[in-house]
Amino acid sequence: MEALKKSLKEKEFVKVDLDKEYEEALKNPVFLEMVKKTRLSKEELKNYTSSLEDAALEYGHCLECKSILDCPNRMRGHVYFPFVQKGVLDFEYKPCSYQKKLEKETRYQKNIRYFSVPKVLQDASMDNIFKKDKSRFEAILWIGDFLKKYEEDTLKKGLYLYGNFGCGKSYLLAALMNELAKKNHKSAMVFWPEFLRQAFYDDFKEKFEYVKKVPILLIDDIGAENVTAWTRDEVLCPLLQYRMDEGLVTFFTSNLSLEELEEHLSVSKSGVEKIKAGRIISRIQQLSTPLNMISKNLRK
Repeated sequence: MEALKKSLKEKEFVKVDLDKEYEEALKNPVFLEMVKKTRLSKEELKNYTSSLEDAALEYGHCLECKSILDCPNRMRGHVYFPFVQKGVLDFEYKPCSYQKKLEKETRYQKNIRYFSVPKVLQDASMDNIFKKDKSRFEAILWIGDFLKKYEEDTLKKGLYLYGNFGCGKSYLLAALMNELAKKNHKSAMVFWPEFLRQAFYDDFKEKFEYVKKVPILLIDDIGAENVTAWTRDEVLCPLLQYRMDEGLVTFFTSNLSLEELEEHLSVSKSGVEKIKAGRIISRIQQLSTPLNMISKNLRK
């Protein structure tokens, strides 16, 4: 009997504590607004006071938030929020308006795969390309024309865009890739020197097969890699051969002209192999139109 009385007394203390904590939490106007929306009774809600306080804290952050970058919540861009399902209170992480906007703006990235491509190129946009330098006009016009005609043309050649360091070649073509992705075209961007450095990784074969067969491909910074006979003859050559045979759109950026690239590709530890380098150049010419862009260095 004494044990039963003690148990009942402890339960009464717990009930009092829950009531006190809940009443104290109600002094927070955000907490009060939140629990009112649940339309549940105090008896049901007071058992979740701690979780509701956490939710109110995060929701309070959202009410004052001006940017997703300033989000202090546990899951950035989301708020821990209560909801009622079949009369039972539960909690979930809901995306805020900033997160929803970001997801909408970056939805196109599901159509494009990036291989060792920096964030600035992943976010490249046609709206943000630098247009004040006349030396860039020809490339910009080519890209605009390509976008208009891409879905109509039967023969689709990409662009071999070459020029000085920092003139924005990669950004221009990355913006084009992203624009095509927004139109639901599957594509990939590959930073070529780093891609080749991963040639002996376990997952390289899978990546290579994807890059080889993707409908639209940008090979960025070709000519900046260290040439080996194996990467030239067993990676680059079959990649270009397949894309040429299948009529798959391929773009390139480089600091080297095609003549300079041929010389670069001809030299390896195996010696000077001009014929093998020439085969590569021949395939690039079949796949793309060369265009020189000399502009001021935008990285300075």
